[in-house]
Amino acid sequence: MTTGLFFNLLGGVGLFLFGIKLMGESLQDLAGDRMRRLISALTSSPVKGVIVGALITALIQSSSATTVMTASFVHAGLMTLKQSVGVIMGAAIGTTITAQLIAFKIKEFALPLIGFGMLFAVFGRSKRQKFIGNCIVGFGLLFVGMQTMENAMSFLRDRQDIFLAFQHHPLLGVLAGTVLTMLVQSSSATVGLTIVMASQGLLTIDSAIPILFGDNIGTTITAVLASVGLNRSARQSALAHVLFKVIGVLLFLAFLGPFRQLVLLTSTDIARQLANAHTIFNVLNTLLFLPFVEPFVRLVRAIIPDVGGAILMGPRFLDRNLISASPIAAVEAVRKELVRMGLLALDMIRDVRTAFLENDRRMIEQVLQTERVVNELTREITAFSTDLMQVSLPPVLSSSLSFYVNGVGDIERIGDHAENLIELYEYKIEHNLPFSDLAMEEFEIMIGLSEKAVRLSVEALDTAEDSKVQQVLKLEDEIDAMERDLRKRHIDRLNQGVCNPGSGVIFIDILSNLERVGDHANNIALLVKDINVVRGKEA
Repeated sequence: MTTGLFFNLLGGVGLFLFGIKLMGESLQDLAGDRMRRLISALTSSPVKGVIVGALITALIQSSSATTVMTASFVHAGLMTLKQSVGVIMGAAIGTTITAQLIAFKIKEFALPLIGFGMLFAVFGRSKRQKFIGNCIVGFGLLFVGMQTMENAMSFLRDRQDIFLAFQHHPLLGVLAGTVLTMLVQSSSATVGLTIVMASQGLLTIDSAIPILFGDNIGTTITAVLASVGLNRSARQSALAHVLFKVIGVLLFLAFLGPFRQLVLLTSTDIARQLANAHTIFNVLNTLLFLPFVEPFVRLVRAIIPDVGGAILMGPRFLDRNLISASPIAAVEAVRKELVRMGLLALDMIRDVRTAFLENDRRMIEQVLQTERVVNELTREITAFSTDLMQVSLPPVLSSSLSFYVNGVGDIERIGDHAENLIELYEYKIEHNLPFSDLAMEEFEIMIGLSEKAVRLSVEALDTAEDSKVQQVLKLEDEIDAMERDLRKRHIDRLNQGVCNPGSGVIFIDILSNLERVGDHANNIALLVKDINVVRGKEA
């Protein structure tokens, strides 16, 4: 192989990859955020997930983009693992459209397509026209790249023996396709290269089919890489993608002979045969898996178990990929993370109650640990929301996001007051300060009201129910009145000398902190009320 032929081959591969990339990105821009929302909105069942995944991938011409987006949605808690499996299966079907396009003999129209597309891309008056132009240019470059690769590999026509190993050892073909696709991170590129080599007579149908199988396994590397650094749910989704492809390939390898015969019946042209083989494999594999989604999900969870009881540091739902992929989903992720933060603050209040009423010293470290998580979430949600605000959002979403950011401060302050309360408990224990039975009864009533206010405010944030908002507003009045009443009673006991002065100071501080907890719960309820008003006006 001469240096010139090598550079021609390298350039052909580059043009082919760039064509696919340009076409895919342009189609994604044309699809817009509304199409991306389909992934998280219309996946209530595996079958619907398959349809949505196939549709989206057929439109944007990238199964990698779909699977990465899916992993992001799973990470953000906007989609369950079961829902993601359906989308992943559908994406595998949708991506076969590229191979079908490649199989068409339209290379002679490649250059005219590029010229025609450039007219739109350069002189288009709207973004839509420019996206269409770029898409056409990408489509033309794809075929120019294929033609360049064919010419560069012409010297191999007399060296077919090099590829005979793939025919006699299918696993080698699978391995070759897997490694090559992992390197270029595009199954469309390796499928296209396989079709080119087969059209040149370098590969027989027997040696090409295993390579196609390997292409399908290799494409999973993109989702695997995207899941690195995400939560367990996202990694489970990536693993589901890998297992779906690997198990499917092993099944079809066991019936390679009948599958080959089926492919041969579809066309007499080897390029079309391979495109059809790619489509048939993914369609049949999906149909085989669909009835077994439930046990398949259990298998994935057995390999990567769900997280149990421990408090997870850092955000669970925030994924920066969502900011550009789907701002609407990103705002929803902020709300879900805020609800999670609120539930953690509620746990802190409950742990304080347990500490005082059951004298459970273990709650000290528990509250302090949760406080660290709440503080971290405060920083993460604020930073995420700040970046999200730079994106152009509809007015109702922009307003909602601003309200959520305000809510972060109120929940963080509830956590601070819970920390103050547990420190007061610790001081009480260390200095052996007694509380009378009456004081403990009053404390139980007061913290019960504050806890209820926090719980209802978080539920209102989660469900947007106005009835819960009204309950919190009513509770706030009760908490304020009780704080004044209990403070007066306690001062009276101090004046009568029936209460330990040291205990009295702590008790007053406890009442003050619990009253402030009620204030912040009230603020959260009010922001939910404001959001409902904004959404009502928008509707």
